[in-house]
Amino acid sequence: MVWIAAVIALLLVAAITYCLHRRLVVATGLGRGPAIVVDGVLIAGMILGVVAFLIGAGQIDPSWARVFGFAGYTWWAVVFYLMLGVLVIGVVALAVRLTVRVRGWERPGRPQRWLQVATAVMVVAALATVGYGLIEADRVQVTEETVTLTKLPEPLDGLRVALITDLHVGPARGAGFTRRVVDEVNAAHPDVVILGGDLADGRVAQVGRDLEPLRDLKAPMGVYGVSGNHEYLGEDDGGNWLDFWETLGVVPLRNERVELRRDGAVIDLAGVYDRTAPDPYRPDPDAALAGRDESRVLIYVAHQPLQAEDVRDRGIDLQLSGHTHDGQLWPLGYAVALQQPVVSGFGRVGDVNVFTSRGAGAWGPPVRVGAPPQIVVLTLRR
Repeated sequence: MVWIAAVIALLLVAAITYCLHRRLVVATGLGRGPAIVVDGVLIAGMILGVVAFLIGAGQIDPSWARVFGFAGYTWWAVVFYLMLGVLVIGVVALAVRLTVRVRGWERPGRPQRWLQVATAVMVVAALATVGYGLIEADRVQVTEETVTLTKLPEPLDGLRVALITDLHVGPARGAGFTRRVVDEVNAAHPDVVILGGDLADGRVAQVGRDLEPLRDLKAPMGVYGVSGNHEYLGEDDGGNWLDFWETLGVVPLRNERVELRRDGAVIDLAGVYDRTAPDPYRPDPDAALAGRDESRVLIYVAHQPLQAEDVRDRGIDLQLSGHTHDGQLWPLGYAVALQQPVVSGFGRVGDVNVFTSRGAGAWGPPVRVGAPPQIVVLTLRR
């Protein structure tokens, strides 16, 4: 099955590369010299892109190959915007063709000058967009939000909760990126830190070291975490990843609840596994909420905003999630909104207030366009 998937993936990569060759080289009538250069770039990009996928799948150790992973995944961002541009030009070309046919005009010679100019503009725009996206994705900053909770006890008024999600370290980014995130969080002086899942891509043995800086997180009331879907993508299952988190001082919430106390006041923090987790790691809201005092504030942590559907009418005061990246590459946010009820920021799912973080890292391409990364610090108010 793995080999079948690999063959299909290679055929898809080859098909995309051939499509770009047809649109960038053949359709524009490039001369021999420029055509060789463009095709060389396409082939080199294809090879780097495949290598990046192998690194992300844990088949190549990123400790020595991360530079190739970074370049390969960045190439896929370029391909995404090139294909988007090709689609737009294709629609315009079809409209021009239909107009010529309907009006009975003489068909222009090939290649058409407008097509050559449009293609050149599209290529420049794609490269500029990805260049901007690389810079935007690297500017990880803390954003401050305020949440009003009617049942919040007086001693916990002003409690600061830091939410870190979707680091995705491993194939394209390493421990240096995690260190920057940790430093930003510590500088915000949170009382509690919550890790919302998808912290790494790959095997614990290969990329676990890239999360080592997490042990330096400082929060007087503790560091807690829930798994995301990417904790289950490699050969290491989510249980191994959560066991590893514990060595870093993180308390995993495995379908369970803990009490956060300050000056005699208490609120509940409950967390569940990701909705895609395999057995025996299926999310179990009933287990996470069992035995709770319903007079207390309850903060519920689930990787995907969609998981709020599972806890409607259960007295959840606030759900914290990630997963969406706010689309990461514009205009994918519109597609994400078809699958997730809250793509970014605050929203409601039934009676559940949900906050969705855009995430600090990036999956695949280390690129963000129109969806800047964030570390969120939520201040709880009465």
